[in-house]
Amino acid sequence: MRTKDKKGKGKREKGKSLQLVVFTIAYYLLPIASKAQCAMCRAALASEEGGVKAEAINDGIVYLMIIPYILVAAAAYAIYKIKYSKKGD
Repeated sequence: MRTKDKKGKGKREKGKSLQLVVFTIAYYLLPIASKAQCAMCRAALASEEGGVKAEAINDGIVYLMIIPYILVAAAAYAIYKIKYSKKGD
C-alpha cells in the first residue's frame, strides 16, 4: 500500500520529480564549465609551435583519467575481500 502525502502524490513520485529537477539543472550547468576548460587548453596549445606542451597536456589528461579507475578498482577489491573472506582466517 502506498502512502500518500497532502497533495495526493506518493513519496516515490515526489522523489522522482526532485531527481528530474536536479538532473536538469546539472545538465544545463555542466557544459558551461567544460567549454571554458577547452578554450583555455586551446589557447595554451595554440601559442606554442613545438608540441611539447601539447604532449604534456595529453599525458596529464591520461593521468587524471586513470586515477578514478584505480580508486574504484581498489574499493571494489576491498569490498570483495571483506564480503567473501572466510570467517575462520
